[in-house]
Amino acid sequence: MYSDLKKSFTVKENAVILAIESSCDETCAAVIKGGRDILSSKIMSSATEHIRFGGVVPEIASRAHTSAVSLVVKEAIEASGLTLKDIDAVAVTYGAGLLGALLVGVSYAKTLAYSLGVPLIAVSHIRGHLAAAYLSDKNLKPPFVSLLASGGHTAVIVVKDYDKFKILGSTLDDAVGEAFDKVARVLGLNYPGGPNVERLAREGQNNIKLPKMLKGEGGYNFSYSGLKTAVINYAHGKEQKGEVLPRADLAASFQSAALDILVEKAIQAAKEYNLKTVTVGGGVAANGYLREKLAKECEKNGLKLVLPEKVLCTDNAAMIGAEGYIRYLKGEFADLSLNASARVDLG
Repeated sequence: MYSDLKKSFTVKENAVILAIESSCDETCAAVIKGGRDILSSKIMSSATEHIRFGGVVPEIASRAHTSAVSLVVKEAIEASGLTLKDIDAVAVTYGAGLLGALLVGVSYAKTLAYSLGVPLIAVSHIRGHLAAAYLSDKNLKPPFVSLLASGGHTAVIVVKDYDKFKILGSTLDDAVGEAFDKVARVLGLNYPGGPNVERLAREGQNNIKLPKMLKGEGGYNFSYSGLKTAVINYAHGKEQKGEVLPRADLAASFQSAALDILVEKAIQAAKEYNLKTVTVGGGVAANGYLREKLAKECEKNGLKLVLPEKVLCTDNAAMIGAEGYIRYLKGEFADLSLNASARVDLG
């Protein structure tokens, strides 16, 4: 039985981990060595199937994962130059995300770990985004400040150790990525909203006054509901007056209001906690405006910025492998009762 086999598992340095990610609309697999070296990383996206619906349809995403998971794992193994016999552990995203989508990856990973007789490692998608920084800077060590900016989460975090975190603040309502998607619909842009808002913003000017946070809200918490509502009201106001909506200017103004505060709070945290390094993770970290702003402000304040490649900011399995290796070294192995979870704690 796997439960008996689990008791005999041992940990070795520079272990090779096969990682699987299926939390949303990308089916991903990667082979990671020693938690820092990407031997391969493959992604198959079903995003085009969701465009006409204006967002991800969970059932369509689940079916796409079912069709793609075996192929993407095979491609990742072949691209790594290794075989399944070389795999020391299987890591998989168990949450947070779309429940049906997660179940596909979890079920496949459990079957594979059992058949190979290797450890199964349950990884939080959120922790994966934080761990992407280790793939970008192989010498990176805690402590540091991490800015998490994605479709489901927005937070400023002090990474005290590889598995110890202090959440300084998070969103009180919408995540920043969610706000981008909702504003994209107001602007008549297709899914995925974030990249399309960014492209439109390049054509406009930041000349429309919009709120950044709830009035009087301090600390490190964020609120995007007021900003989102302000964009909607502005657009409706133009429509009622029969005026042309300056879509590009509204996109640029929204982007600035939404992202400037993230940079401000990340820098503030580094100063307050006397930390010299700032990292960023999550799909919104692929936004060019945010990347440029962070780079400029970190340089201005004498801080080191670890900025993962864009492909490591959006959903991928390499980051799951990086976090999986941290769990592996601690001997945190799951058993075959592992289940998917739509929600997991941020910390």
